[in-house]
Amino acid sequence: MLNTQKDKKLENCFSTNNKTFKKKNIIVGLSGGVDSSLSAALLIENGWNVEGLTLWLMKGQGSCCSEGLVDAAGLCEDLGIHHEIIDSRAIFEREVIKKTTESYEKGFTPLPCSMCNKNVKFEEMLNYAINKKEFTHIATGHYARIKKSSTIENLDCKDLKFKDLLLLRGADRNKDQSYFLYSLSQEVLSRLEFPLGEMKKEETRKEALRLGLRTAQKQESQDLCLVEHYGSMQRFIDKHIEPKEGKIVHLNGEVLGTHNGIQHFTVGQRKGLGIAWPEPLYVKGLDKEKNIVFVANKSNLLKKEAIISKVNWVSIEEPKQEIEVEAQIRYRSHPVKGTLIPLGKSDTPTKSFKLIFKENQSSVTPGQAAVLYRGEILLGGGLIN
Repeated sequence: MLNTQKDKKLENCFSTNNKTFKKKNIIVGLSGGVDSSLSAALLIENGWNVEGLTLWLMKGQGSCCSEGLVDAAGLCEDLGIHHEIIDSRAIFEREVIKKTTESYEKGFTPLPCSMCNKNVKFEEMLNYAINKKEFTHIATGHYARIKKSSTIENLDCKDLKFKDLLLLRGADRNKDQSYFLYSLSQEVLSRLEFPLGEMKKEETRKEALRLGLRTAQKQESQDLCLVEHYGSMQRFIDKHIEPKEGKIVHLNGEVLGTHNGIQHFTVGQRKGLGIAWPEPLYVKGLDKEKNIVFVANKSNLLKKEAIISKVNWVSIEEPKQEIEVEAQIRYRSHPVKGTLIPLGKSDTPTKSFKLIFKENQSSVTPGQAAVLYRGEILLGGGLIN
């Protein structure tokens, strides 16, 4: 847990997002990739006192644990800055591996990156910075932005009460990673810098080449670290969950085949079902208790609403009345308009919300995040029940 007494003494005196330069000591999370490497180099170029930090997340091979560590260490040597490695394998095992496994066992499709950001990466980095005392800020290579609400012109949303700091999409919409950051708090935002937030991906390569970074032409990872480590999500699942044979059932009640575990399926899945039918079939739902995979045609996947729980309000105070939002229910999906309605009494903390889509949506998947926006501003997000 963060030391709240120390936290209160650290004020947000610096923000690269707002171009105010006061505080100069910052910890940069380094994965060994070009984005985090460039973030460190740009901060140095802008006068920061930078230290590199890499979290050792898994045993054995993997981008987070072998090549990534070597490249991060080499980069820091090139830049002439100190590099620290923290053994975070135990917390990663508890907060990501274990929780991801439990979610699959329950018939959900989890989001390991959000789990890692919330409970591992930012927590570990900020605690390290606070323990170092002189380091008051942290930075990552995410494509996202942070701005003070007081600096945003035409912030006219009378139905919303904005907090001091707003989390915004990255300027490069094709690389925007704000979706995975919906769990961040105002306290973390007050010490967090995103040096690449205003940049396009092609610019980062050019800047990395200009600065002569060893990672400038390193191939970009497209997979989850779990996929890179285990070879595929299928192998991760097979290693952590025992197979259990069950039935694949059409919505009309007809048994079409068998499966070896609901953990191998996700709502909306079409390929790899291993069944024959005159038209394409998709996974409609998973019944954990009966160990059944239900399938249907695409039209049966459409949903008008979803229940969202464990909501974190990043940029606004929790709404007590219904609000209009733009909801993104997958990382690569386009935001869709909808209405968010609080469930429960207005005078008690709301535990869940009903999200009603303006147009029916396909593949509304339990366990995935529904991240809520108003234009570029990320309001908050939670898990689809």
